[in-house]
Amino acid sequence: MQFFADHKKKKIVILLGHPDTAPTHTSNLAMLYESAARKAGHEVRRFNIGEMKFDPILHHGYRQIQTCEPDLVAFQEAIKWCDHFVLLYPNWWCTMPALLKGLFDRAWIPGVAFRMRKDWVGQHIGGWYRLQKGKTARVIVLSGTHPFLIWMLFGDYTNEIKRGILWFAGFKVRLSLFGPSEKAPEWKQNEWRKKVIRLGTLGE
Repeated sequence: MQFFADHKKKKIVILLGHPDTAPTHTSNLAMLYESAARKAGHEVRRFNIGEMKFDPILHHGYRQIQTCEPDLVAFQEAIKWCDHFVLLYPNWWCTMPALLKGLFDRAWIPGVAFRMRKDWVGQHIGGWYRLQKGKTARVIVLSGTHPFLIWMLFGDYTNEIKRGILWFAGFKVRLSLFGPSEKAPEWKQNEWRKKVIRLGTLGE
């Protein structure tokens, strides 16, 4: 217990990426993480994507500026503020839910996640600045099939979020993959719950 007491207190953002507002396995784990983090003294800001109001479609790509809605702005400011970002979502068709992908399409923009390198006359010269460098992230993914079997059949189903989104912005990412979540016996679900509570306590 002394280790937990001495552990560095962090500013943590939790994003529940399941679009369903009813209780789910994913939301239950988010609640356990949040409760443990707050109890350990970490400062927490929580977002539930199913309750956020925004257009998830980037209608013109990046050709035109699409003004961010207040909920997206609040999320962007929280990302800038945090030391540690925790994302929980269900694996659907070897990727994240469409609404969650839409959030990153809209919110993960220059000035928030990254900034492209340019020369003195403003021309793009290749490369980018990772604006969230030095921060950490924990991605918790629940799947209906065992994670190893998914990997064997379809490859790495976390590369999009781990590398293409979070690493690109500078986050050092760690994964927790739980499955099969729907048919797991109670003892296995208790193992997952204990792990999430420990992660929340440590702010990891």
